[in-house]
Amino acid sequence: MLKIEKAIKVACKQGLHARPAAIFVQIANKYDAVVTVRKGAEEINGKSIMGILMLGADYNTELLLIVEGADAEPALKELEAFLVKEN
Repeated sequence: MLKIEKAIKVACKQGLHARPAAIFVQIANKYDAVVTVRKGAEEINGKSIMGILMLGADYNTELLLIVEGADAEPALKELEAFLVKEN
């Protein structure tokens, strides 16, 4: 099983508040992959809206995305494109 890790900074000025968090989760759920998001010592399921919101990822916060599974590469690519986009 393919496993990819990548550190990405949140470029959205409002951070991952409700709307961007919901979009992140929608993207993650499209793929056959386990998405884990780590901020410091906290690690959450990237397919959980509550988990994403509880991270409190503000603008310029560095997150580590860990994506495992058959769709790991396309999932990481789309999630990264979303996070680095200045919405």
